[in-house]
Amino acid sequence: MQMKSGVSFVGNIKRGIIGLSVRAPLVSCVPDQPETSGRNTMANQRAFLFRMALFSKVRPLPWGASQPKGSPWAFLGTACEGNIPDVVTEKQREKTIWKEESSQNLDFWRKRLADQMLPLWRLNYEEQLKVKFESLKKNLETLETRLRKIGAGVPEPSAAESKRLCSLLHPFIPSPVIDGYRNKSSFCINRGPDGNSETVGYYLKSWGGSNIFCVQPSHLKDIPEKHNQIAQCFELFLQQSKLSSYIDSQKGGLWHELIVRTTFLGHTMVIIIFNPQELSQEEFCVQKEEIKEFFSTGPGSVCDLTSLYVKERTPRHQELTPFQLLAGEPYLFEEILGLKFRISPGAFFQLNTSAAEVLYRTVGELGRVDSNTVILDFSHGTGATGLSLARQTSKVFRMGLVGEALEDAKWTAAFNGITNWEFCPGNVNEIMSQILESQEDGCSFMALVDPSQCGLSNRVVQDIRNCKAIQTLVFVSCRPYGKSMENIIELCRPPDPERNLLGEPFVLRQAVPVDMFPHSLQCELVFLFTR
Repeated sequence: MQMKSGVSFVGNIKRGIIGLSVRAPLVSCVPDQPETSGRNTMANQRAFLFRMALFSKVRPLPWGASQPKGSPWAFLGTACEGNIPDVVTEKQREKTIWKEESSQNLDFWRKRLADQMLPLWRLNYEEQLKVKFESLKKNLETLETRLRKIGAGVPEPSAAESKRLCSLLHPFIPSPVIDGYRNKSSFCINRGPDGNSETVGYYLKSWGGSNIFCVQPSHLKDIPEKHNQIAQCFELFLQQSKLSSYIDSQKGGLWHELIVRTTFLGHTMVIIIFNPQELSQEEFCVQKEEIKEFFSTGPGSVCDLTSLYVKERTPRHQELTPFQLLAGEPYLFEEILGLKFRISPGAFFQLNTSAAEVLYRTVGELGRVDSNTVILDFSHGTGATGLSLARQTSKVFRMGLVGEALEDAKWTAAFNGITNWEFCPGNVNEIMSQILESQEDGCSFMALVDPSQCGLSNRVVQDIRNCKAIQTLVFVSCRPYGKSMENIIELCRPPDPERNLLGEPFVLRQAVPVDMFPHSLQCELVFLFTR
């Protein structure tokens, strides 16, 4: 088990943890000439990214997904989408690719999967942070250009570098844990390159899309050994299962997905997503009993599961299908910053627990949270960020929680004796009016925003903009492009009655990157806005 630790971003900045001066931008698809220094890692990093992007497209389900428009690394998924010469027909090309790909050995597939899932795995950690830092600078440059077009308060193009938005970007706060940091892994089940139809891992999709392989993930640096052990045990179960492993090209296989969740407290939850197709309920019940026996008293008992769930997958109502507890406890529990959190099987929780502690501290320090601060928490998930800051604040009002996430947050608040955390249902505008009337003078209001990948709704953006009492905004994003960038532009846009943006715009003051996902191109970027 990795030892947890927290890092103050203020202390890191003062000590200058990481040197981040990089000469060449990341986003070019054409490798630069190598530098003359003895260390050629940075000179080669774009070369292997470019080579990997051209090689093939790879997607975990749904495999039709693509990088959002505006992503600084979107070329990784699109560089291979070129025109095919007319002399080669689609059928001929697919036949040739299948023959070439299926002839490769397992090591070839493992490296290819690593290159696609963790594009920075070949670089040392310091070099990874440099690559990410350059990407974030490009993001801020794009944001600055778009804000300037709408007349928002940003530096002029001729302004000194120290006054540009990219100068507001702090050095990276690294992840305390670099390898095996994931507390949740979602594995697919399909045919492997060797023809094994019970392979548990991640999908690789061929160039033309007709060849799909599932490659075991045991070599990926972000997955802990416990997750790999469970994946291998589940493969054993599939191999001895009486059900056919036939995989339909439209419906997929009977076994759809294996989800593994672990915590620092030693708890392990397994969720098996099953696609019953034409199976009767009686046959499905037999399968559930076989799964339960395998992990309780059979070979899978070595996994020492805390919770075992199964979830039925239906084409139209997958999200509404309930989780069915087969064995063990209904919840996982985790400790962060001295608090015990409850986690339901479908609830969101940060993938990197150690780095989550760093992230929550960073939010509090950047927002200058103190006993006079009232936090209006618009984050998704189980409310972990707001709950972790509650003891430092006057009050935390949690907006928009539903379902399991709400029940988990209520339990966490009650168990830890947090009495100044309150859930607010209903219309956000009306709720904020009531909150403002009930608070004493001298309180400062801070909006905390940590949206899902879908970003904030237009209504929430309007409510934040039009609430004059909110003078501080902390915006956390793991995708500082696409929908998140659109949200930020609306928050910073000059007043516009037609858009129902009546309040004063926010102005970006600082941006602090926290690395939550080593070896990948993603991170968490914490923006501080004031007005």
